[in-house]
Amino acid sequence: MARSRQAVPPFVHLGSHPIRWQLLNELSRGDYRVRELVTQVGEPQNLVSYHLRLLRDGGLVTSTRSSYDGRDSYYHLNLDHCADILIGAGAALHPALRLRCVPTAFEPAGPLAVLFVCTGNSARSAIAQALLRRQSGGRVEVLSAGSRPKPAMHPNTVRVLRQEYGIDISDQSPRHLDTLGERRFDAVITLCDKAREICPDFGNSTAAIHWSIADPAATGDTDEDSYPLFRATATEIDTRTRHLLPVLATR
Repeated sequence: MARSRQAVPPFVHLGSHPIRWQLLNELSRGDYRVRELVTQVGEPQNLVSYHLRLLRDGGLVTSTRSSYDGRDSYYHLNLDHCADILIGAGAALHPALRLRCVPTAFEPAGPLAVLFVCTGNSARSAIAQALLRRQSGGRVEVLSAGSRPKPAMHPNTVRVLRQEYGIDISDQSPRHLDTLGERRFDAVITLCDKAREICPDFGNSTAAIHWSIADPAATGDTDEDSYPLFRATATEIDTRTRHLLPVLATR
């Protein structure tokens, strides 16, 4: 008796097309706009947009409006979801291929320095600095700065790091990006679409990475009302910094 035809696992179906595989590879390095992906994969914009839509419909990619230019969108690869459906793809072929995602030990080959940049350095970049420093066990020198730093840390930045992660940054103040012009970094990561446009070039040896993350303080709500936004932002940054560590280890 012939067996019923099995559906192709979602990751195999989505990732098997050459253009979609290229897009996944590019987005694994950071967030990009459509026109940047067009240049990187060397395909027409309508074709790139079509394949991005399929990846978005499949839950592998998300998009957010740029805070710098609302006519633009940034695309982001959901690495956690990629891992989940890769596990399912292995199990669909054979039970012995049920994969397990085991965290890779962070063992850098040498000293590493990372800079996080946003506009005010009072929320996103400060949260990223604290979380990467903790996740790396202090083996990465992590700094943060702003293109237009606020006078002080946002109260919810201090609160979310203390309450959710047990990190105290109550004595930390925002820093201006200009004060770090002479420093060398292995990676400079912008978390703000506006800051990305004006962030200086730190040299060819520095990896320039962009994470398009909305400012949790932009709503202007009271501190209590905006705290859930800070908690969601910290959760997203915590996930992104966790995925960053294996990349840093290869530098």
